Order: sequence, then C-alpha cells, then structure tokens
Amino acid sequence: MTKKSPNPIDKHVGSRVRMRRMMVGMSQEKLGENLGITFQQIQKYEKGTNRIGASRLQNISNVLGVPISFFFDGAPNGGTSLAGFAEDASPAFVSDFLATSEGIALTRAFLKIPDAKVRRRIVDLVEALAGTPESN
Repeated sequence: MTKKSPNPIDKHVGSRVRMRRMMVGMSQEKLGENLGITFQQIQKYEKGTNRIGASRLQNISNVLGVPISFFFDGAPNGGTSLAGFAEDASPAFVSDFLATSEGIALTRAFLKIPDAKVRRRIVDLVEALAGTPESN
C-alpha cells in the first residue's frame, strides 16, 4: 500500500508558515508553545503532511503577524508542478527558496550590504557561478 502524498496546497501553506516563522526568528518549539501544540505538529504542518484547520491557521496568522491570505500567496492553481526551485516550475520559486533557512540567511545578509554596486557584483558573481547570466 502506498502512502498518500501531501496536497500541493497544504505543502504551499506549510512552506509559507515555515518561511514566515523563520523570517521572524521563531523556532518551531516557540510557535508550538504559542499555539498549545507540539513542535512535531508544527513540523507536520510545515511539510504539508497534516492539513491546517481554519481556526488553527487564524491562530498561526495572529502569532506570526500576517493576514491569512499571506499563506496562500503564490499557491498552485491545481495544475501539475515541477519539483525543486526551477524558475520554470512556477512564479512561486522565490517564495519556495525563501522558505529555506539558506534563503532567509542569504536575504538577511544581502540586505545588510549598504552599497548597491557591491550587491550588483554579488548578483553577477552568483549568476556567473550558476552559468545563467541575466540581462539587466
């Protein structure tokens, strides 16, 4: 018997919960404490393994300081999606990346660089390393 895979919407909402939690610097344990649930349940929500009920999503939005609509921004329309962070997969590839710890850390560090020219050079370097130079 095969295990049912998570619904793409549940995965998306969970990844947005993770992204926002990480943006505010909150641990899974702390979010769970605020909601009266375990960090393991937060993990299941963030992976999309367990669906988040409406009242729980309202509580999460209050704790994380965002409107409920935040969790659905860029959600899949029910079509098939490609795995990974490929730009072709969907316009939500940016939020997929930002939902990772690397995405949050990179964004925070990048935004602390005061010189716009230095930021541009970093973008150029990363594009050169990736082999995908973008036009300005």
